[in-house]
Formats: sequence, structure tokens, C-alpha cells
Amino acid sequence: MFSFFKKKPILDIDSQQRIVAAIKEAEGKTSGEIRVFMEEHCDYMDAMTRAQEVFYNLGMEKTVARNAIIVYVALTDRQFALFGDKVIYEKAGGAQFWEKAAGKLSGHLRKNEITEGLSQCIQELGAALAASFPYDPAIKKNELPDEIVFGK
Repeated sequence: MFSFFKKKPILDIDSQQRIVAAIKEAEGKTSGEIRVFMEEHCDYMDAMTRAQEVFYNLGMEKTVARNAIIVYVALTDRQFALFGDKVIYEKAGGAQFWEKAAGKLSGHLRKNEITEGLSQCIQELGAALAASFPYDPAIKKNELPDEIVFGK
């Protein structure tokens, strides 16, 4: 069936590839996991609540070391949240670290530098993961997919 109303993708292919490459690079230095979830709108709740919901819906709490992080972005609503599992939240430095990382991402998003902002945020999160959960050559398992997850 032909449709006159084709929905424009949230990110172009090049941007998606750059973000996935940033995830792969960051995860190459750690046993931790990073996922990016993007959608147009954050309906009926704030971004942090939505990030937590998505985190558990994607089964991210099931990583062996409880060291997964989700970067949630609702583009049209201009909202985002960073949510880490309990162990990485505490080991990364608590609220101060997360607020600093969020502040940097916010600056990029305000300038509509989505790809650059996400890539830099992923690098920073990856460094925190690597400091607390360094790469272990004995563990070759990537527990979560690296691709961006797109919501509604």
C-alpha cells in the first residue's frame, strides 16, 4: 500500500553509524554496556522515569556486573536522561558525575548537535565504566546489542 505520509527517521544513517561506533569504541575498554534509546516524544512522564522504564523493558538490569547505562532522548520534547544501574551509578561518583555528564550533553542538544553530543556523552560514560569495570579479555561477551533503539 502506498502512503503519502512517510515518517522521517529520527536520525540519518550516517549519524546512527557514528553513534554506534562511539558505543563500540567505549565498550571496547570496559565490560560495561551502553545503550541509546531515542523517540520523538516522552509521553505522560518525565524523562528520568521514562529512561528507567525503558532500561527495565530492555532487560538492562540483567547484565552480570549490573553495569549498564542507558542514554534516553526524546527529541521533539527536548528531554533526555542518563540512567545507570545501581552499581555503576555509585562507582562512577554518584549524582555529581551524572549531573556533569548530563550538563555536557544538554549543551550539545541545545545547539542541535545531536550526534556530536551523544558521541561525546558515550565516550565520557565509557571512561567511567572503564575505570570501574575495565575490559577483561577473558570476557568476550557483548551482553547487550550496540545499535540505537528507536521508540514511537
